[in-house]
Amino acid sequence: MAEKGRIRRMFPGGNTTAGFYSYFQHMIGPDAARVFIIKGGPGVGKSTFMNTISDEMVDRGYDVEHHHCSSDPDSLDGLVIPSLRVALLDGTAPHIFDPRNPGAVDEIINLGEYWKEEEITKYKDQVLKTNQKVSRLFEIAYSLLKQSKAAFEEWQDYVEEAVSREKYNRIVRLLIESVLEGVFSNHRTAPKARHLFGSAITPKGVLDYKETLLTGSMRIFCVKGQPGTGVKQLIARTALSAEEMGLYTEQYHCPYEPDKPDMLIIPAINTAVLNNSPPYHFDPGNLEEIKPVEEIDLDICIRKEFLEEYEPERMDAEARSAALLQKAVDHLARAMAAHDEMEEFYIQSMDYDRVREKRDEVLQKILKYETT
Repeated sequence: MAEKGRIRRMFPGGNTTAGFYSYFQHMIGPDAARVFIIKGGPGVGKSTFMNTISDEMVDRGYDVEHHHCSSDPDSLDGLVIPSLRVALLDGTAPHIFDPRNPGAVDEIINLGEYWKEEEITKYKDQVLKTNQKVSRLFEIAYSLLKQSKAAFEEWQDYVEEAVSREKYNRIVRLLIESVLEGVFSNHRTAPKARHLFGSAITPKGVLDYKETLLTGSMRIFCVKGQPGTGVKQLIARTALSAEEMGLYTEQYHCPYEPDKPDMLIIPAINTAVLNNSPPYHFDPGNLEEIKPVEEIDLDICIRKEFLEEYEPERMDAEARSAALLQKAVDHLARAMAAHDEMEEFYIQSMDYDRVREKRDEVLQKILKYETT
């Protein structure tokens, strides 16, 4: 019997301070062998469809990637089987996928074909009202996140002014040298970078699955520091240096600052550099098999005498940022509860026997790629 495969978990999109932010284009590369784009409304069984196929492939020894939904972290937005170059993607709003190579690579699966339309139309008014409520709650949540970011940036400004750039740049240089020690430039290969989210602001709070992305054999560098000390900038500079050496990188972004990386993985040298600072605190030291080889605290770059004068204001900005983040999470939770209510209208209208038949058909198509 084959040894079970490994499941890596991440988020392809996120609820962020810039609204919904997507890295869905990085779920599967342009060399994909087959991409199944699953359409259908809430409650039609898209996530169960993917989870069941995942279970089968993992039992067969395949490593898979679960791409979780930031608005419902128990659900999947996508399933990727890297070794077969096969993906199943949720193609409903807000992540709309148009087939790039229809027929040749991309195939649309419309689970909406398996609902009884006459049953759903009975609940038309409730569906429209609930949909409007969900949209409004997301708008409020994103507004609160934007306000939280403003307070966060105020906190950053107080700290940034107090940072010794000389000391900071020396630490950056030494870290990059440590990470890339023994690596020789390979300019024959154009470097590639994959961008996703390693954590997400969800209805259940700030969550991550970083323990599934790290392994005990990795060299892990943990960086921490207050906002404004340059943690994410250090990770970004390390990623750029790795790319300049011709290395492929996986860059996992921060939902609070979605254009900045929170974690870097360089598979070729089995190395990770990650942000170990609140509010996205991930401590690999809590996992027995994963131990950091080096821990860097950028707070040592802060000239305390510069910060002390504005400490009450800094603390107030920190508290406001955290409170607004929590209010945003509360509204995301209300949106998910309303969405769950809407799902019920569809669940009772679905023909799940036909959905299961379609799932088994897709699984057989995927298994054909085992020998190609």
